[in-house]
Amino acid sequence: MNTTFLFISGPEIMVVMLIVVMVFGADKIPEIARGLGKGMRQVKDATNDIKKEIKESSEKNGIDTDVTKSINKEINSVKDNIDDLTGPIKRNF
Repeated sequence: MNTTFLFISGPEIMVVMLIVVMVFGADKIPEIARGLGKGMRQVKDATNDIKKEIKESSEKNGIDTDVTKSINKEINSVKDNIDDLTGPIKRNF
């Protein structure tokens, strides 16, 4: 099975990883990954805050929740796309 990520194959990803290690050094890689993780957490928290605010606002103003369901669907779609993008970056603990 040949998987591609942004039209880059496995060997090309390995070359990019080698270049990253050479440029930043092996000791900086965990810091970079940690920074990416914090950034993704902020995006996720912001998405959850937006969803919460939309829900509270719609309930307060008596707006039909079908509208918010479509917005939530779009937000979840964006979240899924972000999760697909960060899938190879996540670490299993």
